[in-house]
Amino acid sequence: MGLEEDLKQSKFANEHQKAMVNILFTSNWISNRNAAYFKKFNISPEQFNVLRILRGSNPKPMRLADIAERMIEKNSNCTRLVEKLRQKGMVDRQLCEANRRQVDISITSRGLKLLAEIDKDVDHWLTIQKSITKAEAEELNRILDKLRQ
Repeated sequence: MGLEEDLKQSKFANEHQKAMVNILFTSNWISNRNAAYFKKFNISPEQFNVLRILRGSNPKPMRLADIAERMIEKNSNCTRLVEKLRQKGMVDRQLCEANRRQVDISITSRGLKLLAEIDKDVDHWLTIQKSITKAEAEELNRILDKLRQ
């Protein structure tokens, strides 16, 4: 199904406009799929992103600002996300001994266990990868990177 059918729009002003609408539409489509997928693990896509960031630095803890800087969704409330994950026992917050104003955040064994469970199911989550070839994925990445320059 093409974008025109999905949006019930017969034409666009030009191919650049269509491309931008297509990116926005597809981004929203992927976001909705991600939200539905992660719901079964009782986390949001943004919480998953925080856990992945913390796993990448494990066992070294991170500051909140460093996590926020690495987030995919820059408008996320990182403080709220970390607090929700702390309440679920997936992250730990400790005052930094070297700087009492700094809070160190680290992933717990429970958070690592959840990520391992998600990793086992990653092929299901990434079913989109089956609809395009590796060469197409590389080209898509090149074009998307070019748009952000």
